[in-house]
Amino acid sequence: MKKLNELTYGIVGLGIMGGSFAKSIRQNILSQALSTGRIWVCNRSTACLSQASQEGVADRTFTAGEVKEMLPGCDVVFICLYPHATLDFLKENRDYFKSGAIVTDISGVKGIFEKELPSILRNDVDFIIGHPMAGGEKEGYANSKASFFVNHNYILCPSSSNKKENLELMKNLISEMGFTRITETDCDTHDRKIGFTSQLCHVIASALVQSADGPEITAFGGGSFEDLTRIAMINAPLWTELFISNKEKLVQHIENFENSLKELKDEIKQGDSEKIKSYLEQVREKRLAMGRQNIKI
Repeated sequence: MKKLNELTYGIVGLGIMGGSFAKSIRQNILSQALSTGRIWVCNRSTACLSQASQEGVADRTFTAGEVKEMLPGCDVVFICLYPHATLDFLKENRDYFKSGAIVTDISGVKGIFEKELPSILRNDVDFIIGHPMAGGEKEGYANSKASFFVNHNYILCPSSSNKKENLELMKNLISEMGFTRITETDCDTHDRKIGFTSQLCHVIASALVQSADGPEITAFGGGSFEDLTRIAMINAPLWTELFISNKEKLVQHIENFENSLKELKDEIKQGDSEKIKSYLEQVREKRLAMGRQNIKI
């Protein structure tokens, strides 16, 4: 089996995440003197392709129309597209992947892949469902960084068809890129947990910003508002797709949050200081306990 620094990596979609994967692999895996590996990248617009090439991040660049020339040479392929666009890409290009290739996604919802992958992929291509829990608020290759992945989490949703040696290679690759915790779970659990820890948080941040009187409110900020709403600088098309793709689980989380918010609102409205204090003390202890946990999904 080839070593990580001997593989050809394909990146499909050179936005903030695809660019960060390319930069991280270049910096952490292919920077060694004896490395023979390569990074090939594909994107619809060509400006970022030129930049990636000029920066020495990409060894070869391909336009969307040239992806059929790229895929047969790639040992590992990261598809860094929106969830449904990822499925469409797999359907359209299933015949062009290298036999034995490892292919993975970065999508924030997984149920759709579990349902559709068996009917899409060839048996000689190993698709490992994955989700890097990292990134930034701004879009595009220009905002990508290798450092985004350092000390962050990566979720894998292995299937019974995944080869053991490919899973091990993927875990080694993830670790070399700087991720410090890898969680293995099933697709349903992923969507339920991420619906709470990620999607619900974006819903709350968005609603909080929308409820403000106007932009001048930030003149009175002391950090709390800024911390809570950082993620409200949102990629609207992507998060719309994520919300709808996971709507059943997300709506349940929103309703649970509404119930908790109403409880606190009613206690404040009634001026019940003892209940408010008890509520906040419980919240503090719960949050401290969360921080102490090495959470296993």
